[in-house]
Amino acid sequence: MRRFLFSLLGGRLQLVLIASFSLVAALTVGLNTLVISQVIDDYLTSAEDDRVARDMTLANAFYQLKLDETAAISHRLALDLWVRQSLPTATQGDSAALQIIDQQITNKVTVLALGGTHLIAVLDANGNLLVGRVTASDGQLAPMLSGGNWRQLPIANQVLSTGLPRAATEIIRGDLLAQVGLEDQARIQLIDTPKAAPTPFDPREGTAGLALTGVYPVRDDDGQVIGAVLAAHLINNDFTLVDRIREVAGIDTVTVFFGDLRVSTNVMTAEGQRAIGTRVSQDVRDVVLDQGRDYVGRAYVVNDWFITRYDPLRDFEGRVVGSLYVGDLESDFIGLVHAVNNQVILIALVCVVLAGVIAVPIAKLVTRPIAQLVEANRRLAEGDMAVRVEVYGGGELSMLSRSFNTMVETLDKTQQELIRKENLASVGQLAAGVAHEINNPLGTILLFSDMMYKEALEGDPRRDDLTMIISETTRCKRIVADLLNFARQQDVLAQDTDIHALLDQVLEGMQRQPSFQGVTIVRQFDPQLPEIQADPDQLQQVFVNLLNNAAEAIEDQGTITLTTRVIDGQWIEVQVADTGCGILEENRSKLFTPFFTTKAPGKGTGLGLSIVYGIIKMHRGQITLQSQANKGTTFTVTLPIHLPDGQATTTRAGTDMIG
Repeated sequence: MRRFLFSLLGGRLQLVLIASFSLVAALTVGLNTLVISQVIDDYLTSAEDDRVARDMTLANAFYQLKLDETAAISHRLALDLWVRQSLPTATQGDSAALQIIDQQITNKVTVLALGGTHLIAVLDANGNLLVGRVTASDGQLAPMLSGGNWRQLPIANQVLSTGLPRAATEIIRGDLLAQVGLEDQARIQLIDTPKAAPTPFDPREGTAGLALTGVYPVRDDDGQVIGAVLAAHLINNDFTLVDRIREVAGIDTVTVFFGDLRVSTNVMTAEGQRAIGTRVSQDVRDVVLDQGRDYVGRAYVVNDWFITRYDPLRDFEGRVVGSLYVGDLESDFIGLVHAVNNQVILIALVCVVLAGVIAVPIAKLVTRPIAQLVEANRRLAEGDMAVRVEVYGGGELSMLSRSFNTMVETLDKTQQELIRKENLASVGQLAAGVAHEINNPLGTILLFSDMMYKEALEGDPRRDDLTMIISETTRCKRIVADLLNFARQQDVLAQDTDIHALLDQVLEGMQRQPSFQGVTIVRQFDPQLPEIQADPDQLQQVFVNLLNNAAEAIEDQGTITLTTRVIDGQWIEVQVADTGCGILEENRSKLFTPFFTTKAPGKGTGLGLSIVYGIIKMHRGQITLQSQANKGTTFTVTLPIHLPDGQATTTRAGTDMIG
């Protein structure tokens, strides 16, 4: 080795420089390549876990939403006055009473426009099916059903015995499904699947059905249980739920298992067919079905490897009856890793070749630029994307320096683009699902408020309160509809709007809330403030959000100051300032990002300020904030007095909020 080094150093200077510098460059770039490759591998591994966790959260939300929607059908029918009054005579076989109940079922099905196969049945106190209807996945309504006893269904027997409503994922035996003509849809042929267990988890697999089931008792005026309403969404061979989760939530594959049998899925076989009848692998079955725990990791699904997550599904008694699966093809991630590694290796090879070419000039001209370049490579390996090397002259060294700077700029841009795309991918589309969940209780509030209003006599002081409840509930339903349009086009229904009157109206409705106890409201209104062209309902939503946030930021005692003024005769400005806890510096840039929230889990969706931002943008306005820790926050909303031509404007709220 020593003889080789002496012979190398004793050679021509040009060869020595080329060989030495090439070696140094190769080692440096090689180290950078390994570091960058490892960082990318770690990042993609983390991204896999984060993505499958996000997918399962969204899938569970949609699944629970569908269960709540199904349970709400039985709840509404059980509380329906016509059903309650007709049930006693219908039990005795009165055809008119049966027709009335059937008409109420038909009305509910028509209004709700259910997706998927549903059974809605009214049972007497003994579990006999008096009136029932089945809706197909295409919306077709089957003829009226009667006859058969459903007390054999454990959840129905539980409700009739205890009088307590129940909703869960249940197994419905084939003989019960045969009573309502659904036995063929539930029937699935078991397919031999590699890595599956030798025998099915549940012996009823293939003949029984897995259904989202809600049962609600029907009571007479004395509170006695006289029957029940059963609503069930049959999952076997029905793909509306799994396809909706995939399309709306952006999940690659979704499956619902009855035991270890696929009964609804968008996983495809090699022949391009849905993998209905295939079974889960033994490894997954041991964890999810036998132990009742979540399974996360690689799993062999039908005929390929996926990055997956399985969550157990339980019936009303807590027994595991199946599982919910989400997954992404592992080959997609592996292909991305290989592509990135190939690019990194190519860049490394280019750098080594250039280093060998640039090493030709005289040593004194090479020493300083080489030292700088090595240092720059070290800083780049540590993640300093601002590093640049000075360019000397116009020869090979300057070419290497410029190439290095170009490479860093390209890497910097690529890194920023990856971050931006990751932020875009984090925006979930849960708003549509949330709307269905909120609409149910709002509809119930509206129904009972309207009934109470009609029952109240003229001059009854409660009528004004009921009118306010009906009005505010209706406005809430409009707000929920706005959430559905969160990522789609929205219109501003412009009209002349008095901002002061709008703010007073908002404050009047909010100051009674518990969060405003101990909060002093200060109005600093400009008396010369003109009316503006705006959508008052949307602006009301803006200031409700801002005032709620301000009140929640104040822990015990504090002040919220509302200030208005005119700017240049063309704009108005509204400031909402609080003396609360302030906003941390690291959170300010993400404040208007959809689904970003600093509240505890379950306390907020992170959509409030995103919707505010979108509404302001649709009004061609601006919103800014200033905040100091422990001193307070000020939101400033700037709006034009006149919209273009006084017309409603259209924009993509989701795009504006991200861009």
